[in-house]
Amino acid sequence: MINRIRKLRRDHDWSQGDLAEALSVSRQTVNAIENGRYDPSLPLAFTIARVFGLRIEDIFQPEP
Repeated sequence: MINRIRKLRRDHDWSQGDLAEALSVSRQTVNAIENGRYDPSLPLAFTIARVFGLRIEDIFQPEP
């Protein structure tokens, strides 16, 4: 799965730690999601979308 989390996080001028705190996950989890090593659960994906004020499909895309 491809995601825009790194770009969105940087656009908000947030560190990985800042985003992790907003999502109630570890910084390592944010790092793993940004690097494509971990696809978030559906509840976490909804939380990510809510934090950025976007729809899930605006953040996550299936691999071509």
